[in-house]
Order: sequence, then structure tokens, then C-alpha cells
Amino acid sequence: MSGPTITELTTRARDIFQRVVEEYLENGLPVGSKTLAADGAINLSPASIRSVLAELESQGFLAAPHTSAGRMPTEAGLRIFVDGMMRVAEPSREEQAQIEARIAESGPVEQALQATSALLSELTGAAGMVMVPPREQRLSQFSLVSLGQGRALAVLVGEDGGVENRVLDIDPGDTGSLEAASNYITSRLTGRTLAEAAQAMRAEIKAGKSQLDAASSDLVERGLAVWSEDANARPVLIVRGASNLIDEAALDDIERVRSLLDDLEDKQSVASLLESAREADATRIFIGSENRLFGLSGSSVIASPYRDMEGRVVGVLGVIGPTRLNYARVVPMVDLTARSLSRSLSASSGKLIA
Repeated sequence: MSGPTITELTTRARDIFQRVVEEYLENGLPVGSKTLAADGAINLSPASIRSVLAELESQGFLAAPHTSAGRMPTEAGLRIFVDGMMRVAEPSREEQAQIEARIAESGPVEQALQATSALLSELTGAAGMVMVPPREQRLSQFSLVSLGQGRALAVLVGEDGGVENRVLDIDPGDTGSLEAASNYITSRLTGRTLAEAAQAMRAEIKAGKSQLDAASSDLVERGLAVWSEDANARPVLIVRGASNLIDEAALDDIERVRSLLDDLEDKQSVASLLESAREADATRIFIGSENRLFGLSGSSVIASPYRDMEGRVVGVLGVIGPTRLNYARVVPMVDLTARSLSRSLSASSGKLIA
């Protein structure tokens, strides 16, 4: 951007610029000189304010959507505001308690991640997103327990202590083979991923070295299949609250909203965008065209990594909304949620499931 940086502006110009941005982010409407003069925060006449607004527009900080509609910040102006002028509004104690409680009460990790995405949406009025990178944990135990009526419960235990359950349909006559199948799978699981264990077991069964009868071999195959199919079907991106993106202001620009919703359907691309925030030391903010994916829809993404009990980044969470997001409130909200989720994962032995 040509022209001076915000630090080179006069104090008067900085004050007016800050008021325009804060007013715009609060109301979503262009701000005029009469509005700025009327609130009493700036001791200048409307004519003097108009002169400064024109200067800020010529320097690329502000834009006028219509001749007499007032000014609104450009993407470059928003970036300068966010990086150097924004007064962060830390979440209240009540909001902090709500975040901690909702994440803590969510139960299994998958439920916690879904609850986190929904919580971000509720708190920010934007769409909440949580990205879970595929990760194969090492396994330690597998059990098949009869539930009666032709069903069995498959229980998988990871080296990190994580436990998952799945219900498997079986032949009622196979009940006596459950223990043999369980012991066989467990003996070959320790320290291996599911894929590694499955490959070894199938090779043994095919070669006739497993010492399992036909019924037990079939249970092993179907027990492995239910886990493999489930893992392949599990999404790596959880999005909640997309309906929040369709507000009254959005209805005036329905093409932008349609473009944004189409972008959100491309979950792999969204996950790739969030992936770029994995190595960030702090919450990252992508404004409008700064990111290719949401550039056409004029949207902003605020994202922060979350960690397991060993401090390793295991995923990224965040929100997406219009560029007029209340950054001062949303940025610390996303940061706090990421830290709360990290603590919750640590308390539950970091049980992330791929």
C-alpha cells in the first residue's frame, strides 16, 4: 500500500480512523462525519472531519461505498487496525466459566470437538470451525463382548488410554468365538497402528498361521472392517453455525454469502487454510483477500492451534465471518477456547482419534 503507515499519521487522523473502524465493526455500516461529530469523542467540526476522512481515503485506509454514504475501512485499513490499534476485550469471567464448563462436560473427544465448534459459533455470532488432522494412534487392546440378539460390542483401547466403542452385528452362533478373536487381535495390536495390525493379521490368516477357526477369523475381519470404515468416514473438519453468516447485512450481498457457503462446503480447502495456523505462536487473523479461499466472499478467518498433554499441536480451531467481525472480542475468545480445549485434552490424556 502506498502512502504513510498508520504511525506516520497525525494524532487527529489516527483518532478519527480508529473511531471509524470501531463504529463500523460494531454496526456494519459506513460512518459519516456527522456521526463522528455528534458522539462528542472528536472535538472537530463535521467539515474538518470530512477533510481528514478524505485524506484517509486517499491513503488507502478508508473507502466510500457510495458518494454520500460515509466511510468504511478497507482490508488494508482493517489489517493496520488489528495489528496496531485494536483494544482487546478479554472475555468476562462468566464467559470464561462458560467456555471451561462446556468443553469439560462434553465427554469423549469427538463430542468435545463438536461442542467446541458450536460454542465458538454461539459466542462470536460467526461460524465455528475445528480441524482435526488425521492421526493413527498406537493401540494396546481390543475386546469383543456379546450384547445378545446377534450383536457384539467392539472395544478399542489406545496406548494413550483412549477408549472407543462400536456395535458389531454378528451371527448368534459366533458368540463362543468372541474371546478367541479378541485375544488374537490384542496379541498383535500392542504398539501398532490399526493399519499395521490389520496387515499382519490378514497375512497370517491367509497363510493359515493364525490357529483360528473360520468363525473367529470372520469376526477378526469384520471387527477390523468396522474400525477402518469408521475412521475413513470421519470428517477432519467440523463446522457449526454457518446459518449465522446469513444476517440482515448479508442479505444485501447474497452473492457474497453464496460464495462463502460454497467455500465452506470444500472442507479440504478450509482444512488447508486452518493448517497454516498450526505453527503460529498466537492466534492468526486472515482478513478478506489475504487468503485465497475466502477472498471472493470478503470474509475473515480467526484461527488458533490447540495442543495435547505433551504440548504438541494436534489441531486448529477458529471462526469465519464477514470482515466486519468484532475482532477485539473474537480474537481473545478464540485464543481462550483453544487454551481451554488444550487443557481438557491434557486432563483426558490427550485422547485424539484419527
